[in-house]
Amino acid sequence: MASTGNGLDYDKEQELKAFDDTKAGVKGLVDSGIQSVPKFFVGPSEETCNEKSDLRHAHFNVPIIDLRDIDKDGVRCEIVKEIGIASSKWGFFQVVNHDIPQDIADEVIESIRRFNEQPNHVKEKFYSRDKMKKVRFNSNFDLYKARFANWRDTLSCLMAPNPPPPEEYPEACREILLKFSKYVTKLGQDLFKLLSEALGLNSNHLTNMGCADGHVFYCHYYPACPEPNLTLGHTKHRDPDFLTILLQNQIGGLQVLHDNHWVNIPPVEGALVVNVGELLQVISNDKFKAAEHRVLANCAGPRLSVACFFTTHFEPSEKLFSPIEELLSDDSPTLYRGTSVKDYIDFFASAGLPDDSSLARLRL
Repeated sequence: MASTGNGLDYDKEQELKAFDDTKAGVKGLVDSGIQSVPKFFVGPSEETCNEKSDLRHAHFNVPIIDLRDIDKDGVRCEIVKEIGIASSKWGFFQVVNHDIPQDIADEVIESIRRFNEQPNHVKEKFYSRDKMKKVRFNSNFDLYKARFANWRDTLSCLMAPNPPPPEEYPEACREILLKFSKYVTKLGQDLFKLLSEALGLNSNHLTNMGCADGHVFYCHYYPACPEPNLTLGHTKHRDPDFLTILLQNQIGGLQVLHDNHWVNIPPVEGALVVNVGELLQVISNDKFKAAEHRVLANCAGPRLSVACFFTTHFEPSEKLFSPIEELLSDDSPTLYRGTSVKDYIDFFASAGLPDDSSLARLRL
């Protein structure tokens, strides 16, 4: 039994199972007409405080980097410098003029809305908690481990390598996700080259290591919340991948922890959000930092986003990733032991959110 905090007891496990068994997610709760947040979504007030911004830190802005003319030598040097600073100081930046057409981005967002706003009997065919299933829909991957559930439903789609047959993707978003995947693959490869150069390495170093070999789409649907101050859209966390590219609609809520303060990352028309993953922090030996971030719940909605995780955790490879030798010296000794991508993800998934031990267990 778990306490609600007001002296009344309830069976949290039973409530979680009843919610999970509907296979309708948070959207199903909203469609049922609820006016209050169920108890198992309620988090500690110090974590769910939805202060949008502290005026004392209003000057903090996540860097926006223009990728126009990326292949011109003088311009490229400046872009590399900006990406290096953003990746070491913030762990986050936004990119514009990235060559992904706006109509493609808009259709991706609309397709995720289409999928989630279908009748439940269509969506529930994809509902699963099998973390190795290449296409799956659920609410809160760590539902039974988390201290409190998040106001979010997620469609996960492995796009590379070894994707499922096209017909296994939901019809509502199949064609556009396959098209978007090709654009994101190219952008990811370009970003890994820039990140390699920012580390002082050959431009192909990170791609040759396999950082761009695979990617998964996590398509999030955050319904409007009747009591947004009581819960979160996504608990604070760092991404357990090499790099994340995020497409979001115009409903905000994404925040990054910078200098011990939550800073808004407002949607910018035509921009994509990029952030360093924990595995890139490991192999860069802390030259680049994976920053904690979260998504606030919102009385407006739905917020829609597609996070592209560059990772190969669906592959059974035992290849170890450890700090890059060229970045080590007497003044910069190795900080982490090596790990396979699969082992890292397995540990992350078993721990649930929020959890700081994934990186900590590798630190020497």
